[in-house]
Amino acid sequence: MSKKRILFIASTGGHLTELMQLSDMFSQYDFHIVTEKTKSNMYLKDLFGKRVSYLIYGTKHSFLIYPFKLLMNCFISLFYYLKYRPNYIITTGVHTAGPMCCIGKIFGSKIIYIETFANMVTKTVTGKLLYPISDLFVVQWESMKKLYPDAVFGGWIF
Repeated sequence: MSKKRILFIASTGGHLTELMQLSDMFSQYDFHIVTEKTKSNMYLKDLFGKRVSYLIYGTKHSFLIYPFKLLMNCFISLFYYLKYRPNYIITTGVHTAGPMCCIGKIFGSKIIYIETFANMVTKTVTGKLLYPISDLFVVQWESMKKLYPDAVFGGWIF
């Protein structure tokens, strides 16, 4: 029996740090990691080799250029999705994860979204967008169940 193919995706920074807390389970699956290409996360190639792919780094703060980077990342995400064909997509967000999860949903992958530890009382933009399409939506604070009633309280991943 072949291992399930799982794509782990998160933006760089805290979201990627949260996602990497799941690294102990990577070896149980045919996994691939997708994140943004920055100097701070190039070490992933040393750890995981060809199991890591990068998207274009772009934040909402570069307002004029962000839409173009987001559009480009949508096409790159489609390429990675078709290349790896994951059974599951697991993400802690943010903007880089949205397109991949939408693509995955269209093609039949199961979506597992873990709402960030940083939010205790407010929804994230990505959480709002992916809550309706997630097959499993996990919150790290019990208080977030008020905002996402169908979510599963999973506790902290740190």
